[in-house]
Amino acid sequence: MTAFTHIHDMVLYQAKSRPQALALIDVDSREVTWAEYDVLISKAVDMLSAQGIGAGDRVMIIAENCLAVPVLMMAASRIGAWAVPVNARMSAAELTRIADHARPGVILFSSGVSDEAAQHAGDQGAEPLATDFGALHLRTTGINDPETGEPDVAVLLYTTGTTGDPKGVMLTHGNLIFAAEASVGLRNLTHADRVYGALPLTHVFGVASMLMASAWAGCTVQLTKRFAPADLYHALRSGVTVLPAVPQMHALLMAYAADQGLTALNSGSLRYVSSGAAPLDPSWKRKAEAFYSLPLQNGYGMTESTAGVCGTRNAIGDPDISVGPPLPGVEVRLDLAIGEDSTVGEVLTKGPHVMKGYFRNPEATRAVMTEDGFLRTGDLGQIDAQGRLTIVGRAKELIIRGGFNVYPPEVEAALNDHPAVVQSAVIGRVVMGDEEVLAFVQTRAPVTPEELRAFVADRLAGYKRPSQIHIVDSLPAAATGKILKHRLAVEFADLIG
Repeated sequence: MTAFTHIHDMVLYQAKSRPQALALIDVDSREVTWAEYDVLISKAVDMLSAQGIGAGDRVMIIAENCLAVPVLMMAASRIGAWAVPVNARMSAAELTRIADHARPGVILFSSGVSDEAAQHAGDQGAEPLATDFGALHLRTTGINDPETGEPDVAVLLYTTGTTGDPKGVMLTHGNLIFAAEASVGLRNLTHADRVYGALPLTHVFGVASMLMASAWAGCTVQLTKRFAPADLYHALRSGVTVLPAVPQMHALLMAYAADQGLTALNSGSLRYVSSGAAPLDPSWKRKAEAFYSLPLQNGYGMTESTAGVCGTRNAIGDPDISVGPPLPGVEVRLDLAIGEDSTVGEVLTKGPHVMKGYFRNPEATRAVMTEDGFLRTGDLGQIDAQGRLTIVGRAKELIIRGGFNVYPPEVEAALNDHPAVVQSAVIGRVVMGDEEVLAFVQTRAPVTPEELRAFVADRLAGYKRPSQIHIVDSLPAAATGKILKHRLAVEFADLIG
């Protein structure tokens, strides 16, 4: 394989070596070969150049998954500009904060496929733009503020769920190419694979582990605008071979199948299933493996680490619920100076996957980087004798009740083991100088809080049992399906006693 220096080099390589092979399937089922992909990138380069975009400029892309997003991202790479993909389902206020910080030269909206993007385009006075890669809207901001100090940055991603001033994570070409190659090796991706593309291309998991990995391997990405259990179910039974997802996507897919009276997927093509962005529990993992008839591989990463830090290669039925050992070329260690458990510490990682830093925020960058180059992840973990990392929770989400540490994933695992539960989310609340455990539960069948309380009684120590259990219709989630815990207390304020 040729050594790549820029992310668009991967597309060019595939276009030269396998021009007629299938690169992308758009949300409207349009099929795009590698040669066509490369031509579309050239047309996008011409369009951006005509708007005055050059090296170091930011190109903001307000979108949901569609052909335009990868085309514009690769076109920005060819110009030396930075792609700033942002989910169209964000509020106008959130988008304004990001735009004010990123200072893009142009803003493009995937108005042809996304009602939300079209609404934002209208609100911002953007002009319609017909392209060979989709109907868009474009707004020229008049900003001429190229960033010359970081020429190796390819993508600027704003972290999900932050409050106050946004944090833009600078990911370099080297970060993304390293992450792509690591993901290819972990999944054994080949030209023959078709990857299901429900993970948002505005999130690091979708950008690095899905889009970039597929470009490195030369396989196909089947894009879908947003996750829907029914669409995923049919795709997995009609040619998709690789499913990268988050636990909530798996849970909702299995609930959909159960509603159809099915207990197993019975796909003739699917060969690899992975889960990331949230811890697994043994019972749920067993259910998922029985459903897929495949091992459920786990992984760990974050925006600041270009997605990948660790990953598993387990056989089906393996009880291991760790996120596996570090990926090749990645270092992981623990900072044990936390809590009363001497085996649990904050996860630190170092290697070619670690971000360049936070855009225009050196103070925040210094706060998460150690003097010897390790990134502080904010996650709590344990490392076993085999070198496998297990994530036990977020440092900021740790609940200290009666002097004891309560890790929300452990409580969620006990609740999720109930057959009526689809998924749950647990947070802490300070009461009278102590913390209590609050649980919010989405169900697929009738069940009462009292029944759930009794169910977890013999699964959890007394101090870990929820003080309150609330049954809710759905849980607030990011576009990836990851539960947004910081919104629970506000969204369900009327339920909390």
